[in-house]
Amino acid sequence: MIKRKAIFFDRDGIVNYRIVGEYINREENFHFTPDFLEILPKIKKLGYLAILVSNQKGVGKGLMTSEELGKINDFMLQKLLELTGESFDDVFYCTDVSVENSFNLKPNPGMLLEAVEKWSIDIQNSWMVGDTDKDIIAGKRVGLKTVLIGLPEENNAEPDYTFPSLIEFYKVLI
Repeated sequence: MIKRKAIFFDRDGIVNYRIVGEYINREENFHFTPDFLEILPKIKKLGYLAILVSNQKGVGKGLMTSEELGKINDFMLQKLLELTGESFDDVFYCTDVSVENSFNLKPNPGMLLEAVEKWSIDIQNSWMVGDTDKDIIAGKRVGLKTVLIGLPEENNAEPDYTFPSLIEFYKVLI
């Protein structure tokens, strides 16, 4: 079986702007980052799968429903197609609240491993892109190259690369 290369993206803070201290629970609150809109078609042209892996604890905490999250995801996928002509190849999310009780909640690697299995992903030539230590740790646990976008947190998880923007990350791919 042919292995495929992929880029795994965290959602809030990478694909869309994060609202500090709140959850994106309505379409009106979901705003793409310009860098993501710019690089998505470019990475697809390079032959990468684009896979979203996102913790969505707001559902587990009762702050939003699974249906509301589904509407946000549908909105995101439809808008990506409209704006870029491309979309994610797959979306994985975890609504669990406790890392100790969930293999899927990042920094645990469950969502990534499920995608690797489902899509026959070449780990050596694939990336995890996120804006928190949780994203980096999850990627490292799977053996992916890791990219932190923005400033490192205090408990730096030692990403393979740190860039101020997705555009700077994209330059490494070409």
